[in-house]
Amino acid sequence: MLSVSTSVLTRRVLSVIISGSVAVAALMLDTSAAEAKGRKKHHKRHHAGATYTPPYAAMVVDANSGRVLYADQEHALRHPASVTKVMTLYMLFEQLEKGRFSLDDEIEISSHAASMAPSKLGLRPGSTISVEDAIKAIVTKSANDIAAAVGEAVGGSEARFAQLMTAKAQSLGMSRTFYANASGLPDARQVTTAHDLILLGRSIQERFPRYYAYFSTHQFTFRGRTMGNHNRLLGQVEGMDGIKTGYTNASGFNLLTSVKRGNRRIVSVVLGGKSAAGRDRIMANLIEDHLDSASPNKTTMVARAETAPEAKTAPEAKPVPMASAYAPPAPVPGVATLTEKPKPAVIANPSRAPEDRTASIANGKVSDGSTRQALASAPTPSASQVTPGGARKAAAPVAQARAPEKQATLVAKAEPARPAAANSGTMIQVGATDAAAKANDLLAKARSKAPSLSGATPFTEKVKKGSETIYRARFAGLTETRAEAACKSLKRSGLSCFTTKN
Repeated sequence: MLSVSTSVLTRRVLSVIISGSVAVAALMLDTSAAEAKGRKKHHKRHHAGATYTPPYAAMVVDANSGRVLYADQEHALRHPASVTKVMTLYMLFEQLEKGRFSLDDEIEISSHAASMAPSKLGLRPGSTISVEDAIKAIVTKSANDIAAAVGEAVGGSEARFAQLMTAKAQSLGMSRTFYANASGLPDARQVTTAHDLILLGRSIQERFPRYYAYFSTHQFTFRGRTMGNHNRLLGQVEGMDGIKTGYTNASGFNLLTSVKRGNRRIVSVVLGGKSAAGRDRIMANLIEDHLDSASPNKTTMVARAETAPEAKTAPEAKPVPMASAYAPPAPVPGVATLTEKPKPAVIANPSRAPEDRTASIANGKVSDGSTRQALASAPTPSASQVTPGGARKAAAPVAQARAPEKQATLVAKAEPARPAAANSGTMIQVGATDAAAKANDLLAKARSKAPSLSGATPFTEKVKKGSETIYRARFAGLTETRAEAACKSLKRSGLSCFTTKN
């Protein structure tokens, strides 16, 4: 009996041991399979990064002379990605300069803007953000939701705004650029060239030197969150003062920069980098290789785009939406182009190290499946493509904007007489009217509302626009700080005001 019991017990023990061994073996098998699968995935990621070759282009131009210092496929169509936002801000800066927006104004976030893919601030529909914070969010965080909101605020809808952007690009001489959105999120139709982006980079800093300074913002704190600038070369490359990065899967890693050392300034662009680090290395090398070849003397300016005629009466403090006030300019014939280059030296070994690819726009969420073939078939902008219409929101204001577009765009011809104080420093404008007496009334009213203007020089400036004449009411002889303080005081009193440098 004892023998049988022992035998049974032995069999049971052996059964447990065997079962345990099988389980351990199965576990080891599962673990090995998982590790193999992990190694396979890792290998695939590495392989994808090693073979990721977005279409490349680059260009370096002397900002003082317009001379091309380096170029590689500068006229080939490329996707701008978030470098698009430079034009978005150009359009906003233009409205700030005209006094139609102020930095303190609030921009409302629509459900459309809130639905944008990252990178974004993530504001909810119905919430607001100040114009100044919107600028900083676009410059640093590259916030797509804020770019879309700016587009809606200026154009009435993002689609309408994209048409205005394309029209503006044409007027600046960016003949191969077409915009479909305000952010640079993937769209096969949204194309540009290295040559066109150089024109934009030069134009925005020459026309809006005050607002261009925002591109040098290193970090931005919003509602307790601090966000750093995506341009990692700021603070690393001597003299770099901006301006914008960009990435989609189709575009590769893009970067438009401006560098000034002493009296020399160059504007450079790299499109289609294989990684952010690789793109930055290429850019840094291009800057160091070509900056010393730039001229220290300013000999040329980028041609300004023509703008629609100003209203006869002083602009209201917050005319939103802007679609009714913004007529896209006609293309400018004979826009100054970049001086032709000598045969460029090729940068040595532009992709020096294996470069890992990220899979996002800015923060890893969006990729673009479009291919190089989409670039080849991308539409070349034409007059029919930039005709406004089809706005999703604010249909009435957009319709009102169509009538002025039929008129010829005229450039203001200001009379030369000006007070000496208007030849330097900062001025403010408090309105523009159809009579000198009305302009003088505006000056008197502004002085009574802002005692800080007591030392400033008031004057009216007669401006002829075709058959019409307007009179600008301005104060000169101010420092930038005093001018901004005076404008804030006047706006609190319900008067229009904007600053402008001489």
